[in-house]
Amino acid sequence: MAITSESAESSETTTSPATSASSAGSAAGLGVTSSNAALKAFLHGLAGVDQVGVEGRAAGLATRSIKTTAKAFALDLAVRMVDLTTLEGQDTHGKVRALCAKARRPDPADPTCPPVAAVCVYGDLAGVAAEALRGSAVAVAAVATAFPSGRAPLDVKLADTRAAVAAGAGEIDMVIDRGAFLSGRYLDVHDEIVAVKEACGPAHLKVILETGELVTYDNVRRASWLAMLAGADFVKTSTGKVQPAATLPVTLVMLEAVRDFHAASGRMVGVKAAGGIRSAKDAIRYLVVVNETVGDPWLTPERFRFGASTLLNDLLMQRRKLATGSYSGPDYFTLD
Repeated sequence: MAITSESAESSETTTSPATSASSAGSAAGLGVTSSNAALKAFLHGLAGVDQVGVEGRAAGLATRSIKTTAKAFALDLAVRMVDLTTLEGQDTHGKVRALCAKARRPDPADPTCPPVAAVCVYGDLAGVAAEALRGSAVAVAAVATAFPSGRAPLDVKLADTRAAVAAGAGEIDMVIDRGAFLSGRYLDVHDEIVAVKEACGPAHLKVILETGELVTYDNVRRASWLAMLAGADFVKTSTGKVQPAATLPVTLVMLEAVRDFHAASGRMVGVKAAGGIRSAKDAIRYLVVVNETVGDPWLTPERFRFGASTLLNDLLMQRRKLATGSYSGPDYFTLD
């Protein structure tokens, strides 16, 4: 079953896919990462983002309503896409174990409720999560590379990454050096992602752009391309520590980037929207944007994720309401 909405319109775009694909074709021919000047020329040669267009497109898609027959599917899909997250200085082994139990069985009263995609924790707690999730389909994701600032020497970032993977993390969420990116040192950012990707070994790499600090949609597009050229498995909006975090327009720009990159290179890269997504209504809006921008191939936890701590409870409440006709308050579910 697909995510379908009641309003149908043509699949508009805020940039020209043909132009982006042509630019990507030159990237696939490579040479664009041979020097900072070449990489800068490529990134600044990407089609610009129409700010009015992208914000209007996102606002229009946010008004779409999901038909009743598809809503249950959408809610379950959103649950399956959640990276259930705790990234606080006061995190304890007990809190992580409790979060892992919830990740495996989000609604103990309803065995039809699917598990979440992953539990996301600090690297020093990856081993605790791995032990608690052993035998389940839930992945362990760990933040690394001096999260959330990204300000540390490369050898420290690589050691951070390797330690998390050795402890059991199957996914690494790294942060880019925004200072280097904003000052135009694109090759430094690229090479750091390449090095972290190598340090990940078999683990998947999600590259956090921290879009709230990138200032413009053009920078979001460039940072997305930069991460993908360096080998990212996912591009991720935010750490959740900077506002604004995930927004529909920013996520739309990133989805268009992965669409165009796939058209040019044949490689599918996922998108993770993280920070500030708290309600089932918001999650469904994101799913509509995914469906209308990149389609069914990305409507899977392997290609789209929500990074969230409070979203899951609202999804569970909405599932319960849809199944029983009555609304269960937040006291019926554990607080994370």
